[in-house]
Amino acid sequence: MQKLNPSSTGTDVKKYFLKKNLKKDLPSSIVVFLVALPLCLGIALASGAPLFAGLITGIVGGLVVSTVSGSQLSVSGPAAGLTVIVLGAITSLGSYQVFLLAVVLAGVLQVILGLIKAGTIGNYFPSSVIEGMLAAIGLILILKQLPHALGVDSNFSGDEGFFQQDHENTFSAITAALGHFSLAAVVISGLSIAVLIVWPKFKKLSVVPAPLLVVVLGVVGTLLFAGTSHALRVDQIVKIPVVSGFSEFLGLFTMPDFSALANKDVYIVAATIAVVASLETLLSIEAVDKIDPIKRVSPTNRELIAQGVGNVTSGMLGGLPLTAVIVRSSANVNAGGRTKMSAIFHGTWLLLSLLFIPQVINMIPLSCLAAILLMTGYKLTRISLFKHMYHKGWDQFVPFVVTVLAVLFTDLLKGVAIGMLVSVFYLLRTNMRNPFFYRITNEGDKKHIRIKLAEEVSFLNKAAIQVVLMNIPKETNVIIDGTNSRFIDPDVLETIYNYKHNAYTKGIIVTLENIKKQYNVPKLTNKIVEEINS
Repeated sequence: MQKLNPSSTGTDVKKYFLKKNLKKDLPSSIVVFLVALPLCLGIALASGAPLFAGLITGIVGGLVVSTVSGSQLSVSGPAAGLTVIVLGAITSLGSYQVFLLAVVLAGVLQVILGLIKAGTIGNYFPSSVIEGMLAAIGLILILKQLPHALGVDSNFSGDEGFFQQDHENTFSAITAALGHFSLAAVVISGLSIAVLIVWPKFKKLSVVPAPLLVVVLGVVGTLLFAGTSHALRVDQIVKIPVVSGFSEFLGLFTMPDFSALANKDVYIVAATIAVVASLETLLSIEAVDKIDPIKRVSPTNRELIAQGVGNVTSGMLGGLPLTAVIVRSSANVNAGGRTKMSAIFHGTWLLLSLLFIPQVINMIPLSCLAAILLMTGYKLTRISLFKHMYHKGWDQFVPFVVTVLAVLFTDLLKGVAIGMLVSVFYLLRTNMRNPFFYRITNEGDKKHIRIKLAEEVSFLNKAAIQVVLMNIPKETNVIIDGTNSRFIDPDVLETIYNYKHNAYTKGIIVTLENIKKQYNVPKLTNKIVEEINS
């Protein structure tokens, strides 16, 4: 390994780390490219849009969004979670050009959301829910890619929903695939998985990325089985548009119809896309930061701006709405990506493959790409993660498991919403149990009770405090101490003062220490930020 000289300049150091990262980013970009290619095409097909639109979206996600974004490992492109919205919008708006206008306006809304700092919402997703989402995505990848690995490709690549467009569900699709599998696909996917497991163990050989070797193996397998009774069908191989020249390539682009700006339905679709795409992006960014080996934190507001710029660009070129996508991002992390150059290169490979080698790309079997995603899914949903969450306690494990099951049986956003509700329940439960500390002493026949309130006493603590006060026996001295409290909710204050007012009827003497008549909501975070910036 090259060593840095102690007298190296800043430029030398920068070049060293750039070269060091490129050794990881280049191979990783190839993996992401191979994963993204069928997903872009599959999502475009399921959305009722031209196949070229899916590729354009992937290219924009790599070249535009990654350049503007502050995230080093996230990869953007067309998202399966938006397919139903896109399909319905294209139908309801009457033309694809009008829909593209909605995509452009959605991008503008996302830029505005980023500027008003709406991205901070992403900081409030509980860790247990994000971990559950990652594990669920891993399980979905395994379950959804099994039929593709067996050569049954009736459902589009990238579908994450439990109920599929081919009238199957996640489990019935596997059962159906087992009865109609393709020998060629099974052989190719089986060998691919073996290569993905064994090849990285040979350090000297691992200079060549295992996924790239898998693709070469897949192409060779396609050629060997061609002309036999087990030859792969057209729907079992990648299929991208073949352009014969640059002029034909330019003819594939579609411009939005700006004459539809007066159509109110366009704005409704735009707002829907902006909200759903932003939520999915924030979830993906949070999840990618969790699995980043270096544990970097992505700026969420800047990410919304980057996504907005990307959607404006995609809409102007004829592409689909895009988001940060956890499948491609996790593939990037697992392949060893270090910086955003990996995502940028993946966009470059998508563009170059479309322009120069579409015939070669159209020889890649989907079964070998399914093998890559199966391995990615296995790494995301490893058993050790479930053990780790279990040892963290029930308040972490239950929301984690609920999120896994909810995402698996519904979809990403609904599943996360259900996980959030369970997580909030446990948060409220914990909060309600810890509103104060108390100490009981006796002087003769009389009890003295000191109730020391917590640092933050919210309205959620009202019931617990009220129950304790109402059960204090007669002829007791009670001291309610608010010395440590930075904030006490007005409802709790009212309960305390009402109790003091009425306690004398039971012979109870109540003393209030350091409890104000009113508390303002603390703004310590803003104060600290202002002090740092000054």
